[in-house]
Amino acid sequence: MGKRITIIQGHPDPDRQHLGYALADAYADGARTAGHEVRLIEVARLDFPWLRSKADFEERKPPEVIIEAQDAIRWAEHLVIFYPLWLGSLPAVLKAFLEQVLRPDFAFRCDAGGNTAKQLSGRSVRVVVTLGMPAFAYRWYYGAHGLKNLKRNILGFCGFHPINTTLLGSIGSANEQRRQRWLLELYRLGAEAV
Repeated sequence: MGKRITIIQGHPDPDRQHLGYALADAYADGARTAGHEVRLIEVARLDFPWLRSKADFEERKPPEVIIEAQDAIRWAEHLVIFYPLWLGSLPAVLKAFLEQVLRPDFAFRCDAGGNTAKQLSGRSVRVVVTLGMPAFAYRWYYGAHGLKNLKRNILGFCGFHPINTTLLGSIGSANEQRRQRWLLELYRLGAEAV
């Protein structure tokens, strides 16, 4: 029996010429071919306000487009997030989207004593990041701080586990053979729903 998978395409540019779109498509194709159900959220195509206060985050009702995204995440057993590395982390519009979506009572609950309950447990995640620099440089020299923050302080805090990552580095200088290997790898990961 197949898994329910929601793909979040976090590239801030809606132009589908970017490699990240082809990678997400390859993952989705592999998943569908293997019998998994797939839903897609393209953040660059969504129109939503950015949160600017604690009251916005905790009290204001999310816009309809965000409620639909929450429904797609709640439905999923496995989440896949694609984004390009910008200034060492995820692009601002993807962070703004996650702030809108992963709100109290949807992603976590806090009691009067300050204890939190993770609301999205039982769901796994794969994060796929494209980088201009070599992947090993981001991991070892820069410490992958942006990715670590996403994994531990955002996804892990909400209960996602396990959280796996795929870093594809030096994409600007990658030849066609290397790109095809990446597409095949994402197709395989989609088929395995990991």
